[in-house]
Amino acid sequence: MNRVFYDLHIHSALSPCGDNDMTPGNIAGMAALKELDVIALTDHNSSKNCGALMKAATPYPLIVLPGMELCTSEEIHVVCLFDTLEKAMAFDAYVAAHSPDVKNRPDIFGEQRILDENDEIVGAVDQLLINASLISVMEVGPLVESFGGVAYPAHIDKSAYSLLSNLGFIPPEWRFPLFEVKDKGKLPKLREEHDYLGTINSVTSSDAHYLQDISERENSVELGNLTTQEFFTALKNGFQL
Repeated sequence: MNRVFYDLHIHSALSPCGDNDMTPGNIAGMAALKELDVIALTDHNSSKNCGALMKAATPYPLIVLPGMELCTSEEIHVVCLFDTLEKAMAFDAYVAAHSPDVKNRPDIFGEQRILDENDEIVGAVDQLLINASLISVMEVGPLVESFGGVAYPAHIDKSAYSLLSNLGFIPPEWRFPLFEVKDKGKLPKLREEHDYLGTINSVTSSDAHYLQDISERENSVELGNLTTQEFFTALKNGFQL
């Protein structure tokens, strides 16, 4: 068995709240410097920088999962991950078509930069990415699965944009395989207050918007072999091997 270190919640300069230094090359380089094995790019409501990061990471012993942090219609953040870029971009198109047509104001919200693997700006997303989509939290799990991905609630312990802060309970219709926390110290209380959380594993990721916030080698899982498919299958199974 191999201990695999991960950070599955990282934003790039595509997210309007992401620092402009969060370029594909910088993210890949910092993740390699911190000796991570697997990372995921999860910009707000978009996967458009995932391909560039996957290319930028090829010189390193680093697996990149393409994804996004979806904002549901209830303003709940959900991590959505995929094992191929094609699946992620198909979901990206769906989310764009099911989000309000509100234009970004870079002077207010920040730029939404699309970059290539050389960190060159090749475009920008006009649609404001931090708005709530038209996708309900009740449908997001099966919807992401239909695109070949896996979805789980982001930073469930935060006081804003989380499943518990916005709903106050876990919908019985949504049975997710994992949940994300920012602070592992809150896990015992969360599991005591919500029975379902005691039956599944948690992941801890950085939600990094700045390079220095990308995780160190602190969050890990045991895997037989480190491949994209094995890690993703383990993720879909809730890291129950």
